Amino acid sequence: MAKVAIITGASSGIGRTSAIALSEKGWSVVLFARRLENLLETKAMCADPEQCLAIQGDVTSEEMVLDLFRQTISRFGRLDLLFNNAGISAPQIPIEELTLSQFEQVVNVNLVGTFLCTREAVKIFKSQTPQGGRIINNGSISAYTPRPHSTPYTSTKHAVLGMTKSTLLDGRKFNITCTQIDIGNAQTDMAGSHSDGAMQPDGRIVPEHMMDVKHVGDAVAYIAGLPHEVTVLTFNIMATRMPFVGRG
Repeated sequence: MAKVAIITGASSGIGRTSAIALSEKGWSVVLFARRLENLLETKAMCADPEQCLAIQGDVTSEEMVLDLFRQTISRFGRLDLLFNNAGISAPQIPIEELTLSQFEQVVNVNLVGTFLCTREAVKIFKSQTPQGGRIINNGSISAYTPRPHSTPYTSTKHAVLGMTKSTLLDGRKFNITCTQIDIGNAQTDMAGSHSDGAMQPDGRIVPEHMMDVKHVGDAVAYIAGLPHEVTVLTFNIMATRMPFVGRG
C-alpha cells in the first residue's frame, strides 16, 4: 500500500520538486496551494498523476486546512507525511518601514499555517492504525542567521524551529517524528534572484552561488523514507559556496 503525503505550497519550487521526488518513490501525494492551475501542472509532472490529489486552498484558512485533511482521508484512508512547505517573505526593507499588515501576512502563512496543518496531521497520526507519522517543516538558514532587513521572515523561521522541537517532543510516545529542513540558495522563483545579487550585512549587493532545487526534493524524499524509529531533527542543505558559515 502506497504511503500518503500532504505537501503545502506544492504549486512551484521546493513543493513541486518534493512532490515529484516522492511520487517517483511510489508515494501518493496530496498537493495544496492557492494557484490551482500551477497545482495541476505539478500533478501532471508526477510519476503517477492518478495517485495525486490537487486541492486549491490557503494554509491561513482554518476551514480550508480542515477540508484538506478531510479530503485526504476520504481519498487515501491514512496519512504518513506532512511537508509544511508553504511560505512567504516580506519586502527587504528596514523594520521602521514595515507595516503591521506586511508583518502579519508573513506570520500567518509561515507560522499560523504550519500550526494549523501540524495540528490536523497530529490528530490523524494519533488515531490511525498503525499509529504515527512524520512531519517535515521547511525552515531556513535564517532560523539561525538572518539576512539584512528580514525581521518578519527570520522571526517566523525561528518560531518554526521551536514548533519543530515541540512537535517532536509531544509526539514521541505516539510514534510521531518531526524534522526541520533548512535550505540555502535553492534555485526557485522565491530565492532565484540571489544569483543576480543579494544584500550582504555590509550593504554590498553580491551575486551568490545557487544549487539545483532537485537536490532539496531528493533530501525530502530521503527523510520521508526513514522509519519512524529514526528522527532527523534538523537537516541543512545549501549551495556549497553560499555565505552562511561565517556570514557577515
